Amino acid sequence: MNTELQVLLLTAVTISCLHTLTGPDHYIPFIALSRVRGWTAGKTVVWTLLCGIAHVGSSVLLGLLGIGLGWSLSKISGLEGLRGGLAGWALLTFGLLYTVWGLKRAWSNKVHKHFDVYDNGDVYVYEHKHGGIVYPQDRTKVTPWIMLLIFGLGPCEPLIPLLTYPAAQHSTYGMVMLIGAFTLFTLLTMTAMVMLGYYGFSVLRTSSLERYAHALGGFTILVCGIGMVCLGW
Repeated sequence: MNTELQVLLLTAVTISCLHTLTGPDHYIPFIALSRVRGWTAGKTVVWTLLCGIAHVGSSVLLGLLGIGLGWSLSKISGLEGLRGGLAGWALLTFGLLYTVWGLKRAWSNKVHKHFDVYDNGDVYVYEHKHGGIVYPQDRTKVTPWIMLLIFGLGPCEPLIPLLTYPAAQHSTYGMVMLIGAFTLFTLLTMTAMVMLGYYGFSVLRTSSLERYAHALGGFTILVCGIGMVCLGW
């Protein structure tokens, strides 16, 4: 395994864990649903994994854009000699733009999805801005099947640039390894956080970091791109 792929795998693992840990919606609803419905630990894990697979699956589908971009970059002749290669520069550029966009999104108080857990254990999902008023009719009661739909429609965008690099190198092995690492650690992190809450342990208080999830993902990609282009990773 070459150095570039090792760096990309480390970046994929970091992003998958950060993306999950900074999003309480990845585990709090499962903990609440398991309590109010009296689920066993096994059933809780099954629903967590099903929703996680739907989430990763939509991310991989979105990542096909990165594969297409990588193949396109590999066909541009005369520019392969740039230090770090076109794919490395694409990684750096995407990371920079995604970081800026993530910070702007966090600071501009955009409408975003939010989960509320009531004292009786019911979970509701709705869209709002911080400080805004949410009326009862704007909320949707969450069921396991709605959770599956929500996760299926909520991909992780940073997977796109990560798949660009191995695609530009025509490395099917690299793409499979990246997708595998991203999938495995997303599912492991989701399951670990849900099980901690299921057995009564206090989960990490990451709600304050939730709005910076995109910025953190972009910064991780930016560091990876800088390392490849400027530091010879």
